[in-house]
Parts: sequence; structure tokens; C-alpha cells
Amino acid sequence: MNKIILLIFPLFILSCQAQKNPTDVTLQDEVKTYTFENVGGEIANPWGMTWLPDGSMLVTEKSGILYHIKNNQKTEVKNVPEVYNRGQGGLLDIAVHPKYATNGWIYITFSSTEGGGEGGNTKLIRAKLENESLVQIESLYKAMPNTTKGQHFGSRIAFDNDGYVYFSAGERGEEFVNPQDITKDNGKIYRLNDDGSIPKDNPFVGKAGAKEAIYTYGNRNPQGMVKNPATGEIWLHEHGPKGGDEINIVKKGANYGWPVVTYGIGYDGTTISKENQKPGIEDPIYYWVPSIAPSGMTFVTGDLYPAWKGHLLVGSLKFQYLELVKLKGNTVIGRQKIATDIGRLRNVAQGPDGYIYMGVEGKGIVKIIPNK
Repeated sequence: MNKIILLIFPLFILSCQAQKNPTDVTLQDEVKTYTFENVGGEIANPWGMTWLPDGSMLVTEKSGILYHIKNNQKTEVKNVPEVYNRGQGGLLDIAVHPKYATNGWIYITFSSTEGGGEGGNTKLIRAKLENESLVQIESLYKAMPNTTKGQHFGSRIAFDNDGYVYFSAGERGEEFVNPQDITKDNGKIYRLNDDGSIPKDNPFVGKAGAKEAIYTYGNRNPQGMVKNPATGEIWLHEHGPKGGDEINIVKKGANYGWPVVTYGIGYDGTTISKENQKPGIEDPIYYWVPSIAPSGMTFVTGDLYPAWKGHLLVGSLKFQYLELVKLKGNTVIGRQKIATDIGRLRNVAQGPDGYIYMGVEGKGIVKIIPNK
């Protein structure tokens, strides 16, 4: 019996060591200087949110409902495409074109069965909103092949300063097949022109068999992506396995390593890779061990929250709080809890009014109001 204990104990030690970040930044407790207000009533799983020029909101609900929230009242938008609502798939992110006021385009990602075969995969469309209905729906990109696996669809949308649209698609549970292969979809960040055509300077244009829409690869399941307003760079975070959630900056043609390089381990405690770093693979700006299960993120630019300005907010599904990630340039120098125990935090965004809004599962859209 003692021999068995001695054999198990070293394995336990190794597992614990694999789940430790030696360069970790201490997470500070919440200092509550704000109150919360629900906007638009209960929404089961508010996945994505964006704003129209009149200040009203569009909010996606994972099961396939698109809400238009105006004057604190929500209306279901009609003619939303049918979604493949399975596991982590469903109606996902939404964003308006930077020139929405003149062109009216709205961009949406969702899991779709288009393309044949069983199951679904991540798709990007654009459409316009007229009389509370989607019209002029255009298909921009559909990842293939479809699969009945329920995990890792991604998906977030972001625009850069040049008007290119980026969206993420997770590796769909095929970590040893998709992420490192540029001839296959999934485990990628894609970059398109706003009409869905492929930019001529995308990194893999002209390469034999390559999916030319790919901009980065080696991504696991990115569910946070946003433009850094100070630099114009696209930032993203992605889920690791058990440990190793990462914050990265999107770079042309870059390989982010999954599953060749990871700071995490398998959910059953097994080793996925012994490599934390490798030549030719981008190091993250920061990584979480243990995982917080990040979803949604935004930079704070307004003056309503002076202590948060210039820093990053990231939602945690696992620990059910909003995390303030304090930055000095591209270096994480501090971390603090916000909205402790608020619930599974699916998304966070700063509205055009300067307020921070959280998408919380089982609650809906929650506005953070600073104390006066």
C-alpha cells in the first residue's frame, strides 16, 4: 500500500507543477466602486453584442435568437439564419461595419450546416437590418468540413483600421488534424475584405492547397478578439486545455502553436506537449494557469472608469468574474477581479456611451455603473 502511495504522489506533484505559472501576476480582490443594472431583461446565453448609431443594441443569443434592445425593451429580429445549436455552437458573434452609418452592414458568425455532411461548422455572413428583419444576407465564409463534434467553434469578429474583417474559428476538437495545417479550416484566424473576398496580401495566397483566407494558425478556440485602439493591432485570447489560456496579438502568418506548444495539459492530466516555447511559434503576451476559461474582451478607453482606462477587460466563464488585466504596453503588470460571482461571463464590451456592458449567462446584458 505504501509503495502505491509513493508511486502516485510523484505523479500528483508533476501534475501540480504543470499547472503552475512561474511568472504569474497576482490576482487582486475586487474593490467595488460600481453598481449593476440589467439592460433589456433576461437572456439565456448572450453571446455577442454590438451597437447601432442610435444607441440601441443587437445581442445574439446562442440558441439562435437575435435581439434588438432599444429603450430597455428587446425585440426579436426576424429572418435570422438557422443555426446548428450543438454544444458550444449556435448563434455567436455580431459586429457592425466601421462605416455602418453609410453602408448598413452587420456581420454575424454562427454554426451552420451549409455544405453537406452531418453536423456543422463556423460561418461568417453579413446582412442589413430593416423593419426588425435581416435582409440582403450574404455568405462570406464557411469553414469545412462539417462535423457533429460539439466543441470549439470560436468565434469572434473584429475590424482593423484598414477595414479588413477578422473572425476566429476553433479547431472543432480535431487538435492533431486542423490547427497546424493551412490546407484545412479550423484552429485559425481569418482575414477578409469586407465583401468576403480574399485580400491579395494574405499570407498564404498562392500557396498550393492553402485556405487563402487564413491569416494565423495554430489557434485552439479563440472566444475573445478586439482591436487595440492605441495601436490598431488585433488582440485575441483563446482557451487552453487544462491550463494555458493565452492572450496573443494577431500577426500575419503567425503560428500560435496549438497543439505543438502549450502551457496546459490534457483534462485527464496527460501531457499534450512538453514544449512551452519553440522557434517559429509566437509566445503569448500572457497565459493563465489554471485556466479561467476566457470569453469576450474589450479595451477601456473612456473616462467613466479612470482606474481601468487603457487596460483590458476579460470575462471568465469558469470563475464567473470579470478580470481587469492591467497593461504597460504589451506587458501584463496587474490583475484584479471585477463583478465577483456575477455568473458565467460570456462577453464584455464598451458601448459608444462609454459604459461597460457584460453578457452574463442566465441574466442577460449587465451594465456597470460607476459610483458618483
